[in-house]
Amino acid sequence: MAKFRCTVCNYVYDEAKEKVKFSDLPKEWMCPVCGAPKTVFVLLAEEAAEEKRERTVSDVLIEQIAEWGVRYVFGIPGTSTLGIVDAIRKNSKIQYIQVRHEQTAAFMASAYGKLTGHVAACLGVSGPGATNLATGLYDASLDHSPVLALTGLVARQLIGPGSVQEIDQYSFFEPICVFNKILMSEEQTTMLATLAIRHALLNRGVAHIGVPSDVQKLPYDAPILPLEGRMPNLAFGQEEALVEKAARVIDQAERPVIIAGFGARGQGTKLLKLATKISAPIVTTFRAKGIIDEDHALCAGCHGGIASTAAASLVRKADLLIVIGCSFSDLTQIPEKRMVQVDINMKMIAKNYPVEVGLIGNSAVLIPKLAEKVREKQNATYLKEIAQLKREWLEQLRREADPSLKPIRPPYIMKVLNEKIADDAVISLDVGENCWWFGRNFQMKRTQKMVMSGYLASMGFGLPGAMAAALAYPDRQIVCITGDGGFSMVMEDFLTVLKYRMPVKVFVLNNQSLGMIQQEQKVEGYEKWQTDLYGFNFAEFAKNAGGVGIKVVEPAELEGAVEKALSLSKAVVVDIDTDPRRFL
Repeated sequence: MAKFRCTVCNYVYDEAKEKVKFSDLPKEWMCPVCGAPKTVFVLLAEEAAEEKRERTVSDVLIEQIAEWGVRYVFGIPGTSTLGIVDAIRKNSKIQYIQVRHEQTAAFMASAYGKLTGHVAACLGVSGPGATNLATGLYDASLDHSPVLALTGLVARQLIGPGSVQEIDQYSFFEPICVFNKILMSEEQTTMLATLAIRHALLNRGVAHIGVPSDVQKLPYDAPILPLEGRMPNLAFGQEEALVEKAARVIDQAERPVIIAGFGARGQGTKLLKLATKISAPIVTTFRAKGIIDEDHALCAGCHGGIASTAAASLVRKADLLIVIGCSFSDLTQIPEKRMVQVDINMKMIAKNYPVEVGLIGNSAVLIPKLAEKVREKQNATYLKEIAQLKREWLEQLRREADPSLKPIRPPYIMKVLNEKIADDAVISLDVGENCWWFGRNFQMKRTQKMVMSGYLASMGFGLPGAMAAALAYPDRQIVCITGDGGFSMVMEDFLTVLKYRMPVKVFVLNNQSLGMIQQEQKVEGYEKWQTDLYGFNFAEFAKNAGGVGIKVVEPAELEGAVEKALSLSKAVVVDIDTDPRRFL
């Protein structure tokens, strides 16, 4: 009796256990774990024979990163990465996801890091494969997402004089990375692998290892280094005297406002305890949207370019801002006021303005300490004002969501999505008009997760982000909200979604334009030019690719289409005709 392994999910079919020979299974039989066809299974006896072959640098490298928690590698195989690809094939702890473009691979790794805090890897060949990774890696770099980038290089003897697909990859990656090395000898393998992951996690950024193709194949055997005892505990906070000082500053404020950024993610319950004790509203940055339920009485919405009127008014009139885990981007528009600031990165403290007190440490540690030390005060007048401002804002959103207008208006689309998407859904946003409307009109729940391209603000992130979410959270509803401009940049990887049976639901706001840029042209007094897009039916594309496609033209069709899409177990593209004009 033999054993066969699924090359998609690593499930093992054991003939002795199942009492049916693999060859006797019907042709239409599929993997019971991931649904992959019978044809992707390989005989484990052949793998066992391969394991007896001499170990290589590639084998040790992949075993080492697997030992330190890397579970996924996204990429496209090629000439200069064959050794690494084969090592991944033989390693049951790591799953390789073959994409159609390396940009998607890097975006997926970036999104995976943002969603989970863990490292995923992307892999590209020398030259064009490496350069194609750059956009996604810059996204990870600017948003401080831990990512491991692996690239092949030409053989060592060809580095320098020039050869096909040779570029100076060390110099190319240097501005992107917190760790950037070329593995030139066998003895460097485990050391560089572990250093790369340490830097990615501790410095929250991109670590790159380039491996020449000849080095990948060198015979090498070495013990794999365990993670235990090699990583510090990051649950640290400021000395008590400084926390006491911050608490006294907060006690003096009559109109405090808490501004929570991405660095406070996961701390919603602790934030609410602090906010409730001092009668303060919670305002969030865009990336921190949903840190608490947005229908909570103390949540005033987002600040900045997508600000709610409630958030803008409260921050403008505040006599103290308690800013936690914010990077002070130009789009968040945090003003100069008396400030208590909390951040794990000391370089963020007083980045734009002087602060009354700056607390360095993990927000998970410092928020409870502040909540413990501040005096309790119930400011009924302030709470009543917060409630009134919030009611006015929600009423404005309700008026905007007019279901009778055609083409369908984005506020109505967001209203329907808000009502239908699951309370624990993972939502991946693309950049553009769709992103603006989501930030402004969608009311997130604390149990939902949202991922986006923040500082880089790159179109094309939405679909790869959803693909990473499908791997990280296989039991949750996965939603991609994108525009026709952003989706068309990466739509080839909808084929990857289908290949790996990712049940991603893609909602395309199809306004046949680069709507955000068109709006900017209008605001800055330019003529509308080169922002119209060639009309395309993305629903038909999805059907032709083998997925489900739903086209929505009439407002009355929208609710039913969204319900149908979310109820299906397959990948779906819902193509919604909408309008680039705002509030018309």
